[in-house]
Amino acid sequence: MKNISPSSLKTILHSKRANIYYLEKCRVMQKDGRVLYLTEARDENQYWNIPIANTTCILLGTGTSITQAAMRMLASAGVLVGFCGGGGTPLIMGNEIEWLTPQSEYRPTEYMQGWMQFWFDDHKRLQAAKEFQSSRIKFLKNIWSKDRDLRAEGFCSDDSDINKALDHSLAKIAVVSKVGDLLQAEAQLTKQLYRIAASRTKYSDFVRDRESTDTANAFLNHGNYLAYGLAATTLWVLGIPHSFAVMHGKTRRGALVFDVADLIKDSLILPWAFICAKEGATEQEFRQQCLQNFTRHKALNFMFDQVKAVALKVDWGKAA
Repeated sequence: MKNISPSSLKTILHSKRANIYYLEKCRVMQKDGRVLYLTEARDENQYWNIPIANTTCILLGTGTSITQAAMRMLASAGVLVGFCGGGGTPLIMGNEIEWLTPQSEYRPTEYMQGWMQFWFDDHKRLQAAKEFQSSRIKFLKNIWSKDRDLRAEGFCSDDSDINKALDHSLAKIAVVSKVGDLLQAEAQLTKQLYRIAASRTKYSDFVRDRESTDTANAFLNHGNYLAYGLAATTLWVLGIPHSFAVMHGKTRRGALVFDVADLIKDSLILPWAFICAKEGATEQEFRQQCLQNFTRHKALNFMFDQVKAVALKVDWGKAA
């Protein structure tokens, strides 16, 4: 078999890649110039290929191992690797967002340099956070207005309760003067969306609890970690460290991952967590639904565009 050069593995832009893998009870290895995972059955062992040139990140769950040669190939292709618990959560290293990132000094420098030009200014950092939050709501409005499957389940952005909640949040974002108030506005909107989703799917007595074992909470945790994988990939490719958050940085380490993941969580994960819970879907079925939505609505591309726009913005206006 012809050997594949590391440079040829990067021909698909990260913003266009389609695959996220969650693997458990298997061994990941390199064989004949490819990365495979091996599952052990009673009668025979089976090998499955991982198309690493079209993969953003891999989550390794319980009962997995990976060889050094496989890690070398994944790094050459720019694939992030995270070790996690069963079902994709939580990522190991406590409850922080930690990834094994490829080592490369040949990533862009302009985005990190642009980020640093505004990050140390409190007013500009607040404006960046506002832009993220406004973009998040506009993305949700767009998706919930055109996605036929969501509209069939009652998630329509032009419904009065949803439209009112989104417009009220946008108005509040425009006038807040500190990050704490912005975090509060974000939390209020998300609670309203939980309530709306529970009502649409008749999921009674829902309370958001990350430690809860009910299906909707478990799916929300699982889907959010998929979004964290996309966010971590975006930031690694653009060369921006996780520590330089615009909203969550004073309360959680590595919080820029949370800031970027928030761009898509409410629009693409929240409704489907409730819909799949209502339909009795398995974790694998829910995960597949999330990945299809990421691809259909170009979630990774959207993340890249938003982070790049904030990093390269020149005119931030004046502090009030």
